Amino acid sequence: MRDILTDLTQWVERDEQIALATVVQTWGSSPRGVGAKMALTPDGKITGSVSGGCVEGAVFETGVEVIKSGRPQLLHFGVADETAWEVGLACGGQIDVFVEPLNKTIFEARRKELLAERPHTLATIIQGPEVFLGREVFITADEQIISTAEDSLEEIVLAKGRRARAAGRSQRIALEGEEAPEIEIFVEVVAPAPTLVIVGGVHIAVALTSIAKTLGYRTVVVDPRRSFGSPERFPQVDQLIQAWPQEAFSQINLNERTAIAMLTHDPKIDDPALQIALNSPAFYVGALGSQKTQGKRRQRLLEMGLTAEQLDRLHGPIGLDIGGETPEEIAVAVMAEVIAVQHGENANNAADAVAQDSVSPRMSR
Repeated sequence: MRDILTDLTQWVERDEQIALATVVQTWGSSPRGVGAKMALTPDGKITGSVSGGCVEGAVFETGVEVIKSGRPQLLHFGVADETAWEVGLACGGQIDVFVEPLNKTIFEARRKELLAERPHTLATIIQGPEVFLGREVFITADEQIISTAEDSLEEIVLAKGRRARAAGRSQRIALEGEEAPEIEIFVEVVAPAPTLVIVGGVHIAVALTSIAKTLGYRTVVVDPRRSFGSPERFPQVDQLIQAWPQEAFSQINLNERTAIAMLTHDPKIDDPALQIALNSPAFYVGALGSQKTQGKRRQRLLEMGLTAEQLDRLHGPIGLDIGGETPEEIAVAVMAEVIAVQHGENANNAADAVAQDSVSPRMSR
């Protein structure tokens, strides 16, 4: 939803008719995952994507029908390998897409939660008697509920939504019991966007924030040096903190969805930041510098009281070894390693793009 939020907000403000399509299940290979969304208006505006090729065209046509009739539809697309690319499905994949008129009340509630980076859950009836199709139960993290479901179904849907939230993943669920015959729901579990905290407003950071934003990360840049950590240098970041690490990190919620990249190459800034970062639940902590620099850094941090186990969490030299030399290439290497670690892959640390102990001028200015 985040990728289409701006367009949807503008359309809702103009009181346009809108259909929303959501991928609710995939089999085999598919370009977009479960929860991917596409929205459209009858006059031909489209935002987002559920697949590509002919699938997108068919979804648009169905969306226009749904807007006119007010009746949601569940679509199934499945193709053989030899025709897969023609319809935007790689390697013969299959997808189910639920198309419904946008409920603007629930959209506004979701928009507030997304902008505030708060987790929430939306359960939608996608299959069953027509009278129930598209009915929804929206649940915030603090258990505020907005429901359009029938009273007889609301508690059942609500219970399934809570169970999916506890499992931490979106899923399609068949309801059971006499009150819910042949009814299926799609429960979308939305977590806050992951955060990338960058310590050091160097040239690598400029490229890294841009890449991270494209990938859906919330970005934070920390640098007490105002010429480096300036709004002019980082107009696109979500949060810019011109303070030393101890003060800066007190303003940031470091949690299991946080990645931290140390890029200053200055022990006065990096070491205090690492002392905090390696004591936090952040899923990734990396630091710029050659193997020799990393060895000296490790010794300093041990003397500061960090344990060998904590230091084993540090990815240094930072980034995957892709042979990059420019700030942009190094930023790609760093982001690739962050993604690999986030998905549980065994990322191999790169040899630093700069073999010597000092950062080259193009990387530090």
